[in-house]
Amino acid sequence: MPQLIEHIDAIARQKRRAVLYLEFHPATAWRHYRYEADAARDAVLAWLDEHQVGWQPCGPYADPGTILPYRGQVYLDVPYDEALPAYRVLRDYLELPDGGMRHGGVRFYALPLDLAEKNAEHDDPGFWERAWAES
Repeated sequence: MPQLIEHIDAIARQKRRAVLYLEFHPATAWRHYRYEADAARDAVLAWLDEHQVGWQPCGPYADPGTILPYRGQVYLDVPYDEALPAYRVLRDYLELPDGGMRHGGVRFYALPLDLAEKNAEHDDPGFWERAWAES
């Protein structure tokens, strides 16, 4: 059975907190990016597994007017909290001390709950079916 991939904002609303996620692709040729063949993505996911950081595939921030294919994004099941050692270990693996990314083609994001809440109507039963029918 295919796995349902939820949008990152839906995950934030379910968790009731800001959420962390990763995107993978080169800055220039992102339209031709194939996550299945990305060694950097594989290495990051292996590190997450090795360090017991929960993750799951996720879609981008939802926009009913745009349907994008899955491009290998992952939600990270670590709260966005500088006081948590688990967050600091993850951050230090992904970012350089100046905030730049340590691994080429990897982008580390935090989505605040207030931004995710702007799409709260997406959680209403039948929302996506109606949105797709209208467009």
